[in-house]
Amino acid sequence: MRSNYRRIGDFIELIDERNKKLEVNTLVGLSISKEFIPSVANTIGTNMANYKIIKKNQFACSLMQVRRDKKIPVALLQKFDEAIISQAYPVFQVKDENELLPQYLMMWMSRSEFDRQACFLAVGGVRGSLEWDDFCDMELPIPSIEKQHEIVKEYNTIVNRIKLNEQLNQKLEETAQTLHKHWFVDFDFPNTDGKPYKSSGGKMAYNIELDKEIPEGWAPKRLDEIGKVVDSLHKTPKYSLQGYPMVRVTDINAGFLDLSNTMVVEQSVFNEFSKNHKSHKGDIVVSRVGATFGEFSYAHTYEKFCLGQNTAVIIPTILDSKLMYTALVSSFIRSQIEMKVVGSAYSTLSLKDIRELKIILPINNLETTVNPIVSMLDILFNQRSLCCQENSSLLKIQQLTLSKMTKVETEKVLS
Repeated sequence: MRSNYRRIGDFIELIDERNKKLEVNTLVGLSISKEFIPSVANTIGTNMANYKIIKKNQFACSLMQVRRDKKIPVALLQKFDEAIISQAYPVFQVKDENELLPQYLMMWMSRSEFDRQACFLAVGGVRGSLEWDDFCDMELPIPSIEKQHEIVKEYNTIVNRIKLNEQLNQKLEETAQTLHKHWFVDFDFPNTDGKPYKSSGGKMAYNIELDKEIPEGWAPKRLDEIGKVVDSLHKTPKYSLQGYPMVRVTDINAGFLDLSNTMVVEQSVFNEFSKNHKSHKGDIVVSRVGATFGEFSYAHTYEKFCLGQNTAVIIPTILDSKLMYTALVSSFIRSQIEMKVVGSAYSTLSLKDIRELKIILPINNLETTVNPIVSMLDILFNQRSLCCQENSSLLKIQQLTLSKMTKVETEKVLS
C-alpha cells in the first residue's frame, strides 16, 4: 500500500436499518451516473418493511454487473434526510467524519480511474460483480481534514455553478415554450396593429383535421413540407480514437446537443453518412427508440457529426431552425407522437411517422408573422448556448479537480 493511501474499508461501515414501521415513504433508486433517482419500480403488493432506510450523508451502491456497466453505481444521499431503497443495495456510512468527509469519499468514487480499478477487480464472467471485501480493499489518499474541506469546497463551487447554468437553461426553455404557446396555441401573436390576434377579435376558422378553430389563413403543415428528414446509418459503425462525433440515442434529450462524451467514428464512416447530409449548426436530431424515444436535440454548435442507428436528423427548409425546434418539443408534437404508438408494445418512430408530424403555420406571410418570435428566440438560444459552453469548460475543470486528488497528499509527503 502507498504510504499516503488507506483502505476504504478502514473508514466505512455497513448499515442495515429496515423500514419495519413503514414510517419512510420516499423511495429512491440508484443510477449509473452515480445519483439517487425517483424509483420506477412497481411496488404494488410489495412489502415496504423489507426496504432499507438510508439517511443523509449515507451511501448506497450496487456491486453487481460492474464489469458490464464499466462503473460502480454509488451515490451519497444529500437531498433528503432519509429515504428507502431496495434491500439489494449495500448501504454504508463513514465511521468518523473527523477523519474522512463523506463528500470527499464521494468525489474519489466519482473518478473514472476508480471505476476502471473496480472493473479490474470484478469477478464472475462478462457481467462481473465486485465482492464487498474487494470494494473495501480499494484505496484512497487521506489528507488532513482541513485539506479535505478545502478540496470539497473547490469542487462544490464548480458543481453548483454547473447546476445554476442548468437551472437557467431550464428557465430559458420554459420561456421559449411560453412564447410558442402564446403564438401557436393561444394564437395571440401580434396582429397588424401590434395587438394579440385572437384576443383582439382576429378571424378564426374551423379546421376539420384538427377539430378546432385556428386563425384564418393558417393550416397544419407536415414536417416534410417545411423540412427534410434524413435517416441514420443502418449498421453499427467501427469506433475510433479520433475522428467525428456520432449521435447516439443516448446523446439525445430535450435540450441542446452535447457530444462531449459520445463515441467517435473514423473519416470513412462520416463520409458514408455525409452522402445523404452535410451536418451543420441548426440541425435537429431525434431519437426513434429506447428511453429517449421521441426526444429532440438542437445542434447549437456542432458543424460536423453523423448519426448512429435509430436516430434521424431534421433540417428546416422554410422555417427558422430555432422556431422549428421549439415547436418540436412542444406538447402539441408530443401528443402526436404518443398517438402514433398507442397500443404498441415497443415504442419506435419510423421515418414516415416523423415526416407526418404537423405544425400549425400561416400559409401566407410566414416570415412577417414569425419574425418577432424568431428575434426573441435568437436571444434565448444565444444565452442557452453561452451557458452550455461555460458548462463544457466547467466539466473539464471538474475532472481536473478530481484528478488532482491523487497528488495532494503525495506533494505533502515529498516536501
